Parts: sequence; structure tokens; C-alpha cells
Amino acid sequence: MTEEYLGELDDSLDDIEPLDSGEVELYEHFRVVVDKGQSPVRIDKYLFERLVNSSRNRIQQAADQGYVMANGKPVKSNYKVKPLDVLTVMMDRPRYSNDIVPEEIPLNIVYEDDDLLVVNKVAGMVVHPGCGNYHGTLVNAIAWHLRDNPRYDPNDPAVGLVHRIDKDTSGLLVVAKTPDAKTHLGLQFYHKTTQRKYNALVWGIVDKDDGTVEGNIIRHPKERMLMAVSPDPSVGKHAVTHYHVLERLGYVTFVECVLETGRTHQIRVHMKHIGHPLFNDLRYGGSEILKGTHFSKYKQFVMNCFETCPRQALHAKTLGFVHPRTGEQMFFTSELPEDMTLLLEKWRAYIGNREI
Repeated sequence: MTEEYLGELDDSLDDIEPLDSGEVELYEHFRVVVDKGQSPVRIDKYLFERLVNSSRNRIQQAADQGYVMANGKPVKSNYKVKPLDVLTVMMDRPRYSNDIVPEEIPLNIVYEDDDLLVVNKVAGMVVHPGCGNYHGTLVNAIAWHLRDNPRYDPNDPAVGLVHRIDKDTSGLLVVAKTPDAKTHLGLQFYHKTTQRKYNALVWGIVDKDDGTVEGNIIRHPKERMLMAVSPDPSVGKHAVTHYHVLERLGYVTFVECVLETGRTHQIRVHMKHIGHPLFNDLRYGGSEILKGTHFSKYKQFVMNCFETCPRQALHAKTLGFVHPRTGEQMFFTSELPEDMTLLLEKWRAYIGNREI
């Protein structure tokens, strides 16, 4: 599955690290006893068919790091399961067991029918509970909105969010109300048949009006919270981003990005990789003054811009897909949020007033 498509085991396989000589306390997240009549099969394949919320690639990563066990002992992903094997997936953190509770949080719903809804998420809202953010998320808000729908269980992984965007990225997301809808929509993301365009303000003068960034994405070797482009083309997850220049604004450029794949932080990582970090992207270096003059007026101008848009300048502007039940081509677009609109206006004013 694509990185952005929801394919995770309790949100816990994102940050797996090697076990440290058995000194780490482990917690059981999944257990299954192999049937008596089971023929030999790789453990990663066996678990993939039973863990509805995880990808085979992540199961393989967990096994390589010592978190997948057979009969209490760590095994690699090529281990062949045998009848009556006790298979467990362990992690170095307790499983978060609290249910997702409905919370009355305002939602900007762009479209809704019996099968799905499309939401325009505001910047600053976490999409899904996890990593200390267990309340106030988009999932909690959706649970409240659909609280009277007897077919929608927010704790059932067969329904709900089909893909994600980062906390400080604004824009469009599709939510499945039924298992059939989630299956059909998920396959569209997997087969890259959805249409997704993002608007971003990046540092620097982008040389070409159109370009493509292709580079496998890996977790940063030193910073767990960051992703990076792998220097080895045989390592990491294949990722492709197409970009088109919309407007040149002096020391920054307003671009449109089209995702061919959907990896974690893909646009942010790819644009930094080609020397154009997103404006005010704290994690990837865009919250520093990377281009421009040394004049104090210019520095103050940029600081004002940071205050105007206090997050990475990235918006999921358009979303297109085929309706899972009717087969109709659906296409949605959203206006730039106020903070990015004001940010662009500031840079346009700067262009017309070069004495800054």
C-alpha cells in the first residue's frame, strides 16, 4: 500500500527501531495460533493476511528489527510458519487501548453521501490519534458527526479515513462510511488512480517551470521524526513528485505539486532534496531565512511572514477519485486557507516594493 494509505498496526510500526540486547520491555500487540492444517508459508505473508491494519512491508521491517516472534523467539520475515505455532507481534510501547470517542469539533464538510464524505481539514488538526495526540483529532470529530449513523463504528478499521495529511498541512481528505467504500477507495490510492494536487510556497527560485523529483524515501538515520531521500536507490520506498511553477515571488516560489505516490512527508522531503524547502517548515529547515538580503527590514518582513503563516505552507487543494458505488468521477477543489492567502499577498507586495 502507499505510505499515505492507512496500513498500520495500531499506529506503532512507524517508528520501529532495533531491539537493544533484550533490555527493552516489550508489549504484545497481536497474537495468533496457527491452524493445525496450515501448510508452510512465510510469516510476513501469513501475518499480512490477518493484520487488516498493516502492510507487508511494515511487517517485514518489524521482523527484521526483532519484533515478530514465533513461540516466544524472534524470527525473520522468511520464517515458515508451522501448525500450532504461536505468533506474536511485540512492540516497545504499550498498545493504546482507549476507544476513539466522539468529540464535538467543527468540521468543514465539502461533500457527503451514504458512502463517503470529503473534509477540508484545517492546519493544526491531527488527523488520527497516536503519539500522544489521543483527543481533538479529525477522527474524533468525524466520530461525532456520524454518531447517529448505526453503520459507522469509529473503532472499526474497515471504515474511516482512507489517507492522511500532516497535522500542519491543510486541505482535502476522503472518509469512507462503509467497508466497501473504504476497500474501493483504498485500491484507488494503491493503484495511483486518484488525482491529488497540492499548493506550496517554497524557498528559492525554482529553475524550471515544470519538473519531477524521484527518490526513495527512508526514515532519517539520525532524526526519528524526519524522513529523507535515500542515497541508495535500492533502499527505501519509491516516491515520485511532479511540480509546476504557479508564481515567482522573488526569493520564494509558489508551486503546484502532484503526487504520483503518497509517502510520509513526501512533498516536504522531495522539495528540500532539490534545494527548495517549504516556507516555514520547521522540521525540514524552512523556518529559517534561506534566501534574500541581509537588510534588517527584509529580515523583519520574513519574520512577519512566518507569523502570518505559522506552519509549513502546504495545502491539499484538489482531490479526485471514482465513486466507490456509482462509478462516477468525483472531483473536489478547495480555496487556499487565509494564512497562505495572506502570505502570498505579502510576498506579492514585496515584489512591488523592492526597497525592503
